[in-house]
Amino acid sequence: MSACGCDGTDLLPVEEAIAQLLQRVPAAPAVQQLRLEQALGRVLAQDILSPVQLPAWDNSAMDGYALRAADLPAEGGYLPVSGRIAAGDGALQPLPAGQAVRIFTGAPLPAGADTVVPQERCRSEGAGVWLPAVTRGAHVRQQGEELRLGQPLLSAGIRLRPQELGLLASVGLAEVPVYRRLRVCLLSSGNELREPGAALAPGQIYNSNRYCLGALLRGLGCEVHDYGVMADELAASRDALSLAASEWDVLITSGGVSVGEEDHLKQAIRELGSLQLWRLAMQPGKPLAFGEVAGKPWIGLPGNPSAALVTALVVARPFLLKAQGLAVVQPNVLQLPADFDWLTPNSRRQYLRAGLQRSADGQTRVVLHPQQSSAMLSAACWADGLALVECASTLHKGDLVQFLPFAELLQ
Repeated sequence: MSACGCDGTDLLPVEEAIAQLLQRVPAAPAVQQLRLEQALGRVLAQDILSPVQLPAWDNSAMDGYALRAADLPAEGGYLPVSGRIAAGDGALQPLPAGQAVRIFTGAPLPAGADTVVPQERCRSEGAGVWLPAVTRGAHVRQQGEELRLGQPLLSAGIRLRPQELGLLASVGLAEVPVYRRLRVCLLSSGNELREPGAALAPGQIYNSNRYCLGALLRGLGCEVHDYGVMADELAASRDALSLAASEWDVLITSGGVSVGEEDHLKQAIRELGSLQLWRLAMQPGKPLAFGEVAGKPWIGLPGNPSAALVTALVVARPFLLKAQGLAVVQPNVLQLPADFDWLTPNSRRQYLRAGLQRSADGQTRVVLHPQQSSAMLSAACWADGLALVECASTLHKGDLVQFLPFAELLQ
């Protein structure tokens, strides 16, 4: 994503805001040893080298017959069968010269055997088997073919998926060093906020950010502690923030950071630590604040639900991932043809809620939801991701547009 200075404004480019945040990421959490069954989704804290060779010995990739390729005529032929080897069988006798052995997938090859022929290509004949022409080494998994002893297995800073856990198990590791989960405290600001299920008085709204942002943070691998809504009072804000900073790693609030809003939250931050207020060159999500509360990082997100979501995904997410010890914190960006026109340039980069649609020509194209309000989440529920239109830019149908899939952003 390219930076934009947005001439004539005092808006901070998105990349600059992210870069400043990343420079302030605290040290990763403490390292702990977890059993593999507990480690899904955790961040690997140390490089892992293979403690074994994999496979540990030559073995069969197929059910069939193992033989010494040199014992078979070039055109194929008949060999007597001297035994049977199943997966899990122990020490084996060497393969007698001029013979084959019945073998099953995963079973170790006997000494002297170098080739396996799948059973469907063979024909059993009495005490022996007819075999077609073979290529030496066919259908054999060679010792150390996948991993050599001491070879790099996994690198620190990755999030462990099922496949990584399976690989660790395949080399005999029962535990893995991971970072403790990042502990994030989530607070909401606004006297107008009420919990779902409660009756609303005039001027009140339900607190959607609490549930949207809390779920987002958990999806990113954080341990979330929800302090609910802070009263719009200086003492209440100061007390809640001070307590949160004494217990958790990172503080995130929504609301209370726009120009003209009640100043209690910002004043409490100033009194307890440091405060920076940014106006970002992005829409939705212009207001963003960052600072420290008693030495703990604090990110202040906008209050409008869609703006809070988009800002959390685009700006806060890289900070939170790096704070967990992850090495790669930016999502992959797709380049796809737009199925819309954007003819009016804007001073802020647009993060448009967009879907993917297969057109008649077979191309996947980016389509926009008709409602792009910063206060409405329905478009984000419909969308597959965010389409980016750079500030001061226009776009025509068929032009390539940058697309950030939710499948990337929400993990």
